Amino acid sequence: MTVATSAVPLPVTTDKKPRFVKVLRGLDMTLFTVCAILVIDQLAASASIGVQSIFWWVFTLVLFFIPYGLITSELGSSLPQEGGIYAWVRRAFGPLWAGRTAWLWWVNVAFWMPSVYILFAGILAQLTFPEMSLPSKMVIAFGLIWLTVGVNVITLEVSKWVPNIGAIFKVIIMLAIGIGGIAYAMQYGVANPFTLKAMAPSWGVSLAFLPVVLYNFLGFELMSGAGEEMKNPARDVPRSILISGLLISFFYIFATLGMLLALPTADIGLIDGLIDTFRRLFGSSQAGAAIVTVLASMALYTLIANMVTWTIGANRSAAEAAQKGDLPAIFAKMHPKFKTPTSSAVLGGLIGTVVLIIYGLLAKSAEDLFWSTFAFSSVVFLLPYFLLFASFLKLRRTEPDLVRPYKVPGGYPVAVVLSLICMAFIAQGIIFLIYKPGDFTPAYAFSILGGVLVTIVIGEILVRASIRRAQLKKV
Repeated sequence: MTVATSAVPLPVTTDKKPRFVKVLRGLDMTLFTVCAILVIDQLAASASIGVQSIFWWVFTLVLFFIPYGLITSELGSSLPQEGGIYAWVRRAFGPLWAGRTAWLWWVNVAFWMPSVYILFAGILAQLTFPEMSLPSKMVIAFGLIWLTVGVNVITLEVSKWVPNIGAIFKVIIMLAIGIGGIAYAMQYGVANPFTLKAMAPSWGVSLAFLPVVLYNFLGFELMSGAGEEMKNPARDVPRSILISGLLISFFYIFATLGMLLALPTADIGLIDGLIDTFRRLFGSSQAGAAIVTVLASMALYTLIANMVTWTIGANRSAAEAAQKGDLPAIFAKMHPKFKTPTSSAVLGGLIGTVVLIIYGLLAKSAEDLFWSTFAFSSVVFLLPYFLLFASFLKLRRTEPDLVRPYKVPGGYPVAVVLSLICMAFIAQGIIFLIYKPGDFTPAYAFSILGGVLVTIVIGEILVRASIRRAQLKKV
């Protein structure tokens, strides 16, 4: 990845002085991206499809992750505007599509919070009180949702350390699983057959977990939500994407390998898989139990750090959209001292709380609740990526003279091919989240589709009303 040294246009803004304090350095952005994309909570889900998951990791890495990283490097370094993906879509397609993007981008994180924090409560229960009831786990999730809101309100110069530390913990956990799995296999033998036949892709039930692999590779654009808070985006965006991309690719494959070396596929649960792996690798001795406790505590912290990372980006995009008149004005209210998107954070906490209650009443278990909220929020999450890749193509065509510190090589034809491939991956992710191959349940599919359609309709009403109000003010 080559970065040019030519001058970069300043972010588009009507203010004479910077609106935000520039606090994000290259290392911050690398750690922020590692924390955003390297997710511990989905590792067990991807490993649960068996040894073939190694194939799917490599397949998605080569055909999606690399092109996606190149595209976001160009957009993030060329257009370092507050709001990130929202700002790019607005520049390419105007306020209406930008408002839709900001809404879906923001609301999916609010939907996602309950599933992450139910996983947190499940892991905590496994460590401390295995018989903990679902209502008790929901109470813990409520508390964590509002802790996340609080962290979003404080200044970015302080809150950035939550994902920074989280990224370090994630690296330690991934190394522990990978190295521990190899050591376990050398002593006790491998838990799953690592043959060419076992690694060959299956087109049955395992396809239901392919969206998880795709999902685990998303988030390069997140740091650009704070584009005007970066010290040197022209240099640091491509560099941080390159470094974090290499680290993320290695650790995902290495940790998945370690988990599959130690645990039979049938024993890997969506919630219990991580702790079961720790216990299998490090044993039940006093020293082993201490290691498990330390790693589990780090894993719990990373779940909070992950949500803090995503909410920081999503709330800034929503606030920027509201300030431009593309979302309701309530989203635009900033903290008077810290200049953080307070209203967006609080509204996200309220939605996360409501979703947790609704799905909690419908779910039969914590695992059922985890997967339902994950699938619903993920479909909403994936939709804006179509607009990200379309914006990349539109801006390449309509703004050929824009100074691009980094530019995807190969000209416009290569840009089209890479974007279409990325869009195809997003499409399959949405399809397999709704239609679970080998385990299709109409009620499940309709519940996911119904929730997504309601979300889109509500967003459409809010966005159109906001734009209409903004246009009337100009008259």
